Amino acid sequence: MRKEYDLANADRGPAVKHPGKTRITILLDGDVVAAFRARAKDTGRGYQTAINQVLREYLANDELESTLRRVVREELRNVS
Repeated sequence: MRKEYDLANADRGPAVKHPGKTRITILLDGDVVAAFRARAKDTGRGYQTAINQVLREYLANDELESTLRRVVREELRNVS
């Protein structure tokens, strides 16, 4: 190991970049975080990954629900 290192050209920031990810600060209720951490412990996956997956599923279901509502409305108009 060297006694001194030249860090004049060093970049600040995270040691590992996460392509496609955005770092944010979010406030969640303590019980929600605790539940996700407990699930993460049981499954061996990270709790942040689990939160991300739940948000993705919500968005997918929300899009599906709006599509289904639109189709049902169109079909009801056609019946009249």
